[in-house]
Amino acid sequence: MAHGLLKGKRGIITGALNDQSIAWKVAELAAAEGAQIVLSNAPVAMRMGEINKLAESIKAPIIPADATNDADLEKLFTGSVEQLGGKMDFVLHSIGMSPNVRKGKTYDDLNYEWYKQTLDISAMSFHRMLQAASKTDAISDWGSVVALSYIAAQRVFPGYGDMADAKALLESIGRSWGYYLGMSKKIRVNTVSQSPTMTTAGSGIKGFGGFYGFAQEMSPLGNAPAENCAEYCISLFSDLTRYVTMQNLFHDGGFSSSGVTPQVMAKFTTPE
Repeated sequence: MAHGLLKGKRGIITGALNDQSIAWKVAELAAAEGAQIVLSNAPVAMRMGEINKLAESIKAPIIPADATNDADLEKLFTGSVEQLGGKMDFVLHSIGMSPNVRKGKTYDDLNYEWYKQTLDISAMSFHRMLQAASKTDAISDWGSVVALSYIAAQRVFPGYGDMADAKALLESIGRSWGYYLGMSKKIRVNTVSQSPTMTTAGSGIKGFGGFYGFAQEMSPLGNAPAENCAEYCISLFSDLTRYVTMQNLFHDGGFSSSGVTPQVMAKFTTPE
């Protein structure tokens, strides 16, 4: 049931690939909560995904943008202001890709050119995006920016590879921009560290089923579904969280605070 939390607000949602994507669910819920939205993704991702279907269902314009291209990002923000008739009140960064992970390169045998691409696509794009927004003055005072992260920024998860480094950089960028944009325009910037989620990107990680199952048994509430992550993002876009900024917020069913659970212990306990 919608509550009108974003009534009259405008926003940009990046990274919606298909209906498994968290960004897709955020866009649907934001529209249901009364927001006007611009959808954006890289041209190559748009060819792979189904963003046109989403755009039609929520009546949202699409502005393609390569998040590693500064000119594209400036056009995204100026174009969004023109399309929606005013500055943005919220932005979702849901962008991440590692050529090393995709091609099965382990952390101790990285291709460094691909490593640079991982950092550029998955983290520097967040800095580029906020710099473009700042230069074009495209986000309203007291606006909200959210980027999606993962706990591999703090802990080692073999198989997540150089994406862990990218997520650590992403969270640092969020804190730094949160300070600068907070001081200048009261704009808040947060990252959400989500449970392993059955998305197209997530399931492409080697051993993802193990990640998912382990987190499920380590989390008192179980893994947080994508739909609930969308709800959390909406709350961060809303006026109910006006003084939450520069935070990395765990949305993971308690995984990040759990040392051990009986379910996991049982796998290592010899019956008496």
